[in-house]
Amino acid sequence: MDKDLLDGVTMFLAVAEHKSFTVAGARLKVSATAVSKSIRVLEQRHGVSLFQRTTRHVALTEAGDALYKRLRPAVEDIDGAFEALNGFRDNASGTLRVTMTRSACTLLIGPMIERFRLTHPDVHLDLTLDEAAVDLVESGFDAGVRLGEALAKDMVALRLTPDITWSIVGSPAYFARAGRPQTPHDLVDHEGLLYRFGGSGALHRWDFQVDDRKVIVDIPSKLTVNDRSTLGDFARKGLGLAYMGDFEVSRELASGELEQVLLPFTPPSDGLYLYFPVRTQSQAKLRAFIDALRPAV
Repeated sequence: MDKDLLDGVTMFLAVAEHKSFTVAGARLKVSATAVSKSIRVLEQRHGVSLFQRTTRHVALTEAGDALYKRLRPAVEDIDGAFEALNGFRDNASGTLRVTMTRSACTLLIGPMIERFRLTHPDVHLDLTLDEAAVDLVESGFDAGVRLGEALAKDMVALRLTPDITWSIVGSPAYFARAGRPQTPHDLVDHEGLLYRFGGSGALHRWDFQVDDRKVIVDIPSKLTVNDRSTLGDFARKGLGLAYMGDFEVSRELASGELEQVLLPFTPPSDGLYLYFPVRTQSQAKLRAFIDALRPAV
């Protein structure tokens, strides 16, 4: 194979993923000028434009998009082959990129982070807190933590928590002012705090189990957010009722800042899972992370 064929591939993929020569250069620790020169050489070598450039935007051409779709899986296979070598080393090292929600981070990472850093000083834990569903491969993550019902079928999944209990929560001040709903249908006379999913933009509709039937209640609302921790904060301030998992507001429930209602009508859901592509499971850094998480839950 001509060794020149691989020249510029890393920079091409970085620009394609980040849509920016500057960001690509920062990620690769080289200048934006060096990245631009490498892409120009690549385009000249093959006689085709790979990017459309303006003063504000960088986008793949049709040819560039076709090349990216072929190269990305191939490079992942190469990366996986070399990552597999790390599995033969006793010392976990390198950067482990993990996506999770804020509440999952509080529940799972808080209890283990100090011990993990002491035990594995050569691992850089890079956490991204995001409420939206994330494609690990497309976004460049090694692993993620999400509810079991949200996982893609082709992922390896390890359960981290039992099933999650859901309920409607509000502050004592709110219940003193507005009363406590006794059935889901009573919610039409209350003020709701709604959650909007980050990925799809859809609103979370409140579903309940009533006499073995699934019932959806559209509660009146004047406030919508796309962050679960903010949702809990607003409920704590007495601004309305929120539909929350017990792990998201465990501290507030324990302190009495929030109280639960309608528990008999809110069925539990699958718990939190660590998920990752099958090709990454041999990584020593990922195995170390898994071992550190298990005692924390």
